Order: sequence, then C-alpha cells, then structure tokens
Amino acid sequence: MLFSSYAFVFAFLPLTITAYFALAATPSVQRAFLVAASLFFYSWFRVEYLFLITLSVTVNYLTARASMRRPNLAKPCLLFGLAFNLGLLGYYKYADFFVSNLNLIANSSFALPHVLLPLGISFFTFQQVSFLVSLYRREREREREREREFLLS
Repeated sequence: MLFSSYAFVFAFLPLTITAYFALAATPSVQRAFLVAASLFFYSWFRVEYLFLITLSVTVNYLTARASMRRPNLAKPCLLFGLAFNLGLLGYYKYADFFVSNLNLIANSSFALPHVLLPLGISFFTFQQVSFLVSLYRREREREREREREFLLS
C-alpha cells in the first residue's frame, strides 16, 4: 500500500485517525493502537518482513535497556547494536552482490539468495543506530559529570 493509493487515502488513513481519536481517553491504548497500525501498514508490502522489523526493534530495545541498566556495559552494548543493525542491513542489501563476486573470484557456483530488499530497511536501521549512539553519548556525558563532581568535592 502506497501513501498515494486509494486503499491508503480512503480506507487505512481515515480508519486509523478515527480509531486514534476514539481512544483518546486512554493514551497507552492509543500508542499501542498506533504501533499495531504501523506494523499492519508495514506488513502490507510483505507480511514475511513483519518478523524482521519486530526482531530489529526488540533487539535494539533490549540492547538500549541493558546499556541503561549497566552503564559499564554501554560500549559493548553499542558495539553489539551496531554489529546487529549493520549486519542485518548488509545481508539484505548486499547478499547477492557478495555471493556473485565470490562466485566470480573463486570460480564457484554458489546459488544467489535473491533476497528481496525489505521496505524502508535503511531508514529504520539508521534510526535505530542513531538512537543507540545518542544513548551511548548521553551515558558518557553522565559519567563525565559524575567524575567532575567527584573531583570538585
């Protein structure tokens, strides 16, 4: 479903807006509804990629949470998050490229995976990388503040 399609303009958007404002009395339900509507919209392209975006968001959430709960693990958490996100992006964008080049260089005949690029993977991946980097920088700033306070006291 494209933003300019009739299904989006005349069905999905009006129903989502109506339901969102109908749930105004309970903001937490409103937010949950928007998440569900967003996932529905994303899965309209290919329902198989619903698992991918859900996995990506869950791993990044758990990584950020671990980083916040244990500041001494902030850097390893950041590195894990970067490796996960960029690995996912690299696989979906460059799997065919690397396999075909390996076949060419090594004179082999590995089958190309023909991975279909998920909708918006670069966008949501770099948004999550940005989130993890911002979180790491804030944690470093807090640590420097604590060191300054300790040195000044």
